[in-house]
Amino acid sequence: MYKKEHPGSEVSVGFESINRITFKEKCQNTEIGASDFEEAISATKFGKFNLLLILIAIPSGWSSIFETTTMSYVFPAAQCDLNLSLGDKGLLNAVTYIGMISSAFVWGYLCDTLGRKKLLYIGFFLDTLFVLMSSLSQTFTLLMVSKFLGGFIINGPFAALTCYLSEFHCAKYRARVQMVLGIIFSAGTICLPLLAAVILPEEIDVVLFGYFRMHSWNILLLVSSVPPLLGGIVFFFLPESPKFLMSIGRNEEAMKVMQKVYTLNTGKPAETYPIKKLIEERKPKENDAEVEVVETNSKKTFSRGFSQVKPLFIPPLLQKILLVCLLQMMQMMSLNTLRLWLPQLFQAINDYEYYNNGTSADLCTMLETIRPKNVTTSGECVVNTNIKVYVNAMIVSTVTLLGYIVAGSLINYLGKKKLIFIMGMASGLSGYGMYFAQSSGVTLAIASIFIGLGSISINVILSVVVDLFPTSLRTMTVSVTMMSGRMGAMSGNLVFPSLLKLGCAPPFFTVGTGMLGVAIVSLLLPNTDMKSLQ
Repeated sequence: MYKKEHPGSEVSVGFESINRITFKEKCQNTEIGASDFEEAISATKFGKFNLLLILIAIPSGWSSIFETTTMSYVFPAAQCDLNLSLGDKGLLNAVTYIGMISSAFVWGYLCDTLGRKKLLYIGFFLDTLFVLMSSLSQTFTLLMVSKFLGGFIINGPFAALTCYLSEFHCAKYRARVQMVLGIIFSAGTICLPLLAAVILPEEIDVVLFGYFRMHSWNILLLVSSVPPLLGGIVFFFLPESPKFLMSIGRNEEAMKVMQKVYTLNTGKPAETYPIKKLIEERKPKENDAEVEVVETNSKKTFSRGFSQVKPLFIPPLLQKILLVCLLQMMQMMSLNTLRLWLPQLFQAINDYEYYNNGTSADLCTMLETIRPKNVTTSGECVVNTNIKVYVNAMIVSTVTLLGYIVAGSLINYLGKKKLIFIMGMASGLSGYGMYFAQSSGVTLAIASIFIGLGSISINVILSVVVDLFPTSLRTMTVSVTMMSGRMGAMSGNLVFPSLLKLGCAPPFFTVGTGMLGVAIVSLLLPNTDMKSLQ
């Protein structure tokens, strides 16, 4: 008796490099009762292992948030120590994304060929090293270099984490898991300003080894190396993704992984796992491991890598990759530009109220206080540290977290496509609304809506990407999609200082228009709700 072909599997017909099996091959495999991945992973149930994965994802997800966001809290505190100009601040926000962009194809290829687990723990250990390097920075140049290297590395674990979590859940929970990952990211954006509020106001000036002068911002960077270190340790002991193992022909290992997951989730012996055989998604080749080693340093590796990526850039996958890349570019250009400049905007509001005896004003008036450095009449560089700046950032992040919880319950009801459209429209209009904000309280409320809805939309788009592309291309696709988004974020952060110099309207109307563009383009997305993984 033949099993029914999965929806969407026709996209891979004709591309041997995708390692998908044809309908005829599937029939040959299923005639003796072999099960596909969706049946097998559904049989493991949802339980302790899945909850454990979510807990493990906390330090892992925070690593990415800390790598991209710490600079927005560091440069207001370090502006005097490093003599930072407004353009320097834009570069510090953008340089991590430049590193991410430069490594997108490298990590995507390695993760889809070497596996999720290996790239996760190696990537997190390397990121720990470069975060430690940034914490010891004494000059603007060294800080730039270390942040670039950190961005180069963290791109891999981020893409691998998205795929790893998705491939341990069935279609019923897959979209919600992406929302949970978004909640974890939001929790990280709450934790970071909390750490900043505790550490940055302290007047720290300690010399280590007679050379490294440590200030409060150096200590904040040092503390932010803890999450990637924990992530590297825990993923070293976790199993490989069973979907990845199936895609490279290692079905016995995949079966053992799913039996262990089943046992942890249900408390029953592995022998009672109802799935007894898995379909052959790829016939294992003889001496596969030896061939891999021989080819590692040869031209064949490049050829194999190119042949693996090639299907993404020819029909029928070409239209899909262009669409999701365009969406993510507009999304992250708008969101991450305003998000990373929010601490500086809140600092400007604080400075205005400080110099005007606590009096508030409309946002455009308060932004006139943004300066490369706060310099007193005597020529001394000072930083007006106020805990309110960090409290405002935590409020924005808390609203985002609550939004993820609501979106997690709505995503299966409304569908991904409709949810992206609604959030894009609301976020775009709130971006315009920032220009008309008449007080610091109204500014905070509108910023919370903009950041919250935009952040959720990024994860919903990633959920669509996971559904649209096959396993052998999934991490590569996530990497390419996020590379496009980070190109947008990099461009936005480089341009934002110039927009601020032009006046109050250009920066907010630019980010608002980007979000409205996301809403309109999202209407072209195919429906992927409750779709089985390819």
